[in-house]
Amino acid sequence: MGKSFYSSSATRASIMSFRERAYGLHGAVLSATGIDDHAAFVKAVEEGLSESAAGSPITTASSTFLGGETRVHAPAGYTHLALAFEAAGKSPLMNVVKQCITIANVEAGLSGFTAEGIVGVYGGSAPSDAASVTDALVMAITSAPSADIVERAKNLAKAEAVFALDGGSQSLAQAMAASILETNTFSSAGVAASYDAITAKDVVGAFEAMAKSNPAMAAVGDLSSTPYQGSISAKFG
Repeated sequence: MGKSFYSSSATRASIMSFRERAYGLHGAVLSATGIDDHAAFVKAVEEGLSESAAGSPITTASSTFLGGETRVHAPAGYTHLALAFEAAGKSPLMNVVKQCITIANVEAGLSGFTAEGIVGVYGGSAPSDAASVTDALVMAITSAPSADIVERAKNLAKAEAVFALDGGSQSLAQAMAASILETNTFSSAGVAASYDAITAKDVVGAFEAMAKSNPAMAAVGDLSSTPYQGSISAKFG
């Protein structure tokens, strides 16, 4: 709603209606740390939020990950490339997949990443080497990791998640909220257990799912030698 080309005919009433629908408390999660008196805290929160708008009930719409491409040509002597795929599993599994990608491709200078609903691989190069880097990105996804790499990735991902719990109140609260939104529960022991429960078969299955899908591609920089998404997607599926 903040971009005019999305809402050229927006009125005050339509903006207020949008805000009331999208910014109520329905489905919200409040996480807090360092509370000495839990009952008193809950009472204060209930009183403070009692008159706040609940908002409209959340209805989950079905969606399909379609892939696609975004290219931003900005000649600057460097090319940034990323391929992303729909996350085929919960956050712990996707975090392990991210670590597998990074560990297996460290010599190629590639790194895995995750964001809400997606997991992928990033690489950069001189413009003339963009095609080679693109091939490396494809190989990083279509080559299933070895059992040794999966084990190392599990340990790294678990350590990263556990350290976040000790990273201060803000990171702990974020971890609590994310866990509740995804699983409706939270415990520090449960965080570690969620990584221990991941098997090599789970990870290989996630890579196989990515290798069969249509990727989303983002390319930024000098794109004079960068292949288009259409030629890359032909290597998947």
